[in-house]
Amino acid sequence: MTADLSPSVLEPSKGTATDYATVSAYVLLHKPDEIRILGKDPVIGSTIFDMVSSGSEFRVSIPPKKRFIIGSNTAPPTSGNKLENLRPEALLASLLVRPPDPAEDWALLENDTERAVYILLIVRHDNSEPALAREIYFDGHTLDISRQKTFGVDGAIISDTRYSDWKVFDGVPFPCSIDIQRPKDNYEVQLSLVTMRINPPDVTEDKFVLKQPPDFQLRELK
Repeated sequence: MTADLSPSVLEPSKGTATDYATVSAYVLLHKPDEIRILGKDPVIGSTIFDMVSSGSEFRVSIPPKKRFIIGSNTAPPTSGNKLENLRPEALLASLLVRPPDPAEDWALLENDTERAVYILLIVRHDNSEPALAREIYFDGHTLDISRQKTFGVDGAIISDTRYSDWKVFDGVPFPCSIDIQRPKDNYEVQLSLVTMRINPPDVTEDKFVLKQPPDFQLRELK
C-alpha cells in the first residue's frame, strides 16, 4: 500500500501534542508477521526511514542520521525521541486485525444497543490467569470494524486504533483512515491510505530483508 503517515508526540503531563510533518509511505504486509515500512520525504523523495519486522526482530535504517537499529520487538523504549521508539510491529498489530486463536483465546460478544456497536472481547487464557487481551468494535449498522484496543497483562491499554472510510481493494474491504494511538509510548500515528494491491506478484520474501549499509552506525536493542 501507499499511504500518508502523520505522526504526533504526546505530552500527557502538559496535555499537549506535537504534530510532525506528514510522510509518504510504502507499506508491505505479509501474513502472519512480516511488515516493511519505507518513509519518504513528500517533497524531495529522499528516504527518511526504512523499517522491517519479521517475527520477533525488527530492523530500522535512518539514512539522514546514518544510523541502523536492530532489536527485539519486546525491547523497552529507550530513546528520548518518542518517534524513534516506534516499532514496525506496533503498526502491524493495528493494520492487521487478527481473529481470536481458539487454542489461546476465549471470545465473548457484547451487544451495546445504546451505541449501536458490537464489541468482541478476546480473553487470553494460555498457561496463565485469564486476562483481557483485545476489544474489537463493529459498527452495528454496517458491521465494519471501527475500533480495536489491545491490553497488556496489567490491564493497561497498549494501543487504541480507530478505523473508518472502508473501501474495497481487489475484492478485499480495508479502511482508508486508520488512527493509531499508543498511550504508553506517548505517540500517535494517523494513516491515510492512498492505494493498495492485494497479493501482488512483486512482493516477494526478499522485500522483507533489510541490510545494514557499511557506513551506518549500528545500535542494538535487547
